[in-house]
Amino acid sequence: RSLSALLGGRSLSFDYYKNAGMQAWVDKAMATHKIDRVLVFSSPMAQYAEAWPQARRVVDFCDVDSDKWRQYAAKKSWPMSQVYRHEADALLKYERHVASTCDASLFVSEPEAELFRQLAPESAAKIGFFNNGVDTDYFSPEREYARPYAPGERVLVFTGAMDYWPNVDAVQWFAAEIFPQLYAANPQLRFVIVGARPSAAVTALGQQPGIVVTGTVPDVRPYIQHAEICVAPLRIARGIQNKVLEAMAMARPMVVSPQALEGIDAAPGRELQLADGAAAFGATLSAMLATPDASLGQAARAKVQQQYSWPSKLARIEERLECN
Repeated sequence: RSLSALLGGRSLSFDYYKNAGMQAWVDKAMATHKIDRVLVFSSPMAQYAEAWPQARRVVDFCDVDSDKWRQYAAKKSWPMSQVYRHEADALLKYERHVASTCDASLFVSEPEAELFRQLAPESAAKIGFFNNGVDTDYFSPEREYARPYAPGERVLVFTGAMDYWPNVDAVQWFAAEIFPQLYAANPQLRFVIVGARPSAAVTALGQQPGIVVTGTVPDVRPYIQHAEICVAPLRIARGIQNKVLEAMAMARPMVVSPQALEGIDAAPGRELQLADGAAAFGATLSAMLATPDASLGQAARAKVQQQYSWPSKLARIEERLECN
């Protein structure tokens, strides 16, 4: 299906998610229930609402996916660089079409929305944002979980879907450029990679001394709660990183890259630590391991409770759906 899109000059994402059965279900639901408000999540899903322009349609793009594919193209060699470049161009064309024909377009942060305003100036007046939220009751430091790590281990944890290339790139880079020096100075240190569907490249990292790849776990919260520090060394990122908000909600100290911090209102040095580059990441983690400071995580938890609760975030979507 995606090959057909490539040969036809269409977005691979559009064709990949195209499904006649899904379209028939949407059409029947719209007609039967006389639906006049539609919320679409992500640009490839917008195709199912195209036949219903009489309804008020709000699209939650979340991220500017076309720009993510453009970043992929810059990092890959031929022929994949060409495939990713095609997808970046074709998907941007479709994103602009969606934004121009729907009533409102929302993104996960103001920087993400501003990027799309620049890419789709014809729809700038209809582009807005709402930040991701986090369930602070679910991700609460007050819940007690059994420790999933061996006694005496000091753990740096990374969480996320481990077949997702930005996550794969992040842990590979961390394992190659940062962790070996930390492990040499702290033999009890572990870098634990927690997430479903680890790629072959991620699984192979488990052969490196001090690195553990868990694969799918029933609950990520014990791994966050009992980690000494959570890390988010992303080099490619779009939108807001839920892994950062979740660790902050559980009051864990964090070290993040500038890319992982994009769109999150957190003060470096007070609510988390920011490190740009391998040397800075290593030095920051070394200092934190030498002098643990629980106040960083406590401040992070307070920030999330104050600014990232779901009810306040979802109000913006309701406003867009109710506008006439």
